[in-house]
Amino acid sequence: MTPKLTIVGAGPGDVDLITVKAIKALASADVILYDALVNKDLLEYASPKTELIFVGKRKGCYAYQQNQINDLIVERALRCGHVVRLKGGDPFIFGRGAEELEYAKEYAIEVAIVPGISSSAAVPAYQGIPLTKRNASESFWVITGTTKSHKISGDIALAAKSTATVVILMGMSKLSEIVQIFSNEGKGETAIAIIQNGTRPNEKVGIGKMSNIESIVEEKQLSNPAIIIIGEVVNQRVDLSNIYSRADLAQYNNQKLIA
Repeated sequence: MTPKLTIVGAGPGDVDLITVKAIKALASADVILYDALVNKDLLEYASPKTELIFVGKRKGCYAYQQNQINDLIVERALRCGHVVRLKGGDPFIFGRGAEELEYAKEYAIEVAIVPGISSSAAVPAYQGIPLTKRNASESFWVITGTTKSHKISGDIALAAKSTATVVILMGMSKLSEIVQIFSNEGKGETAIAIIQNGTRPNEKVGIGKMSNIESIVEEKQLSNPAIIIIGEVVNQRVDLSNIYSRADLAQYNNQKLIA
């Protein structure tokens, strides 16, 4: 038995957005430690003998503190063998995956990483919002809305001065401050989209301007987990609803032909 830790990105929520390599890791795991944002359907790829442990963290609710998760990884790897740490999105984008790898290496545990599709790119894409587009945006920022000290990130003020698309994760509790920052830069009419539970069946979307987004959030009752996208690209949104309905119809017709 070789103690091993594999940090696996679960993607943004849609189970079909998991990678083949991630599925292989889940199938070979002796223990899986999974987060709150992970779609639990992914756990079906694990062996029936695999130990499944929920270690998710949500605002105001912690199953385990980070130091406890680190210790649990080491304890299970040394005792059981292969531990898979299943994390939402990509583990190296605000996922603390690097910290957990470093901690495990201190105990001579073999480590590996399986990147995941980040919600910062996938969630806007599912709504037809391109993060970059000619004549609209040449770059994009991905910023955490709330820092470790529970304050708004100073990078948001820097991003508000640019012409880049701004994607903010974990920022719903700071929405009023974000609106104020952009308004102070004369961007009260800048387009903004808020997408809750992106890529999942219960996805909710609010689209407006900086000047009215708070009322839209209240009207649509948007809350975490959500992603905020700010910039001209929101106005460049491609309507995918007809495309998806056509795809569903085509699939239905194909199934009838096969039957």
